[in-house]
Amino acid sequence: MRLEALTREAVACCAPLAAATLTEDEASATAELFRALGDPARVRILNVIATSGEAVCGCELEEPLGLAQPTVSHHLKKLVEVGLLEREQRGKWAYFTLKPDAVAKLATVADLKGACC
Repeated sequence: MRLEALTREAVACCAPLAAATLTEDEASATAELFRALGDPARVRILNVIATSGEAVCGCELEEPLGLAQPTVSHHLKKLVEVGLLEREQRGKWAYFTLKPDAVAKLATVADLKGACC
């Protein structure tokens, strides 16, 4: 499976970390999801979008993050590819929202109740 296809499907096929076993595909998809979240700028982007209550224009992220437009665009692209964000084109501007199923999947993947101690 091509990496690009894997990243698009990462959120769809991740398994909870507390699952009895993970298949190779589930482990790869889960790792891809965590790779996307492994950059503090991406976590901050998700925070801004999650707390905005409405779609956020990519242009509105430069100042609060202190990043240049090409860097913001790169991070947004990665978050879209892994399936955490949806992108909507409005004229020349792109607006981003969290995918509701992605938020639920993140909660499921991170659910470790009963797995420790």
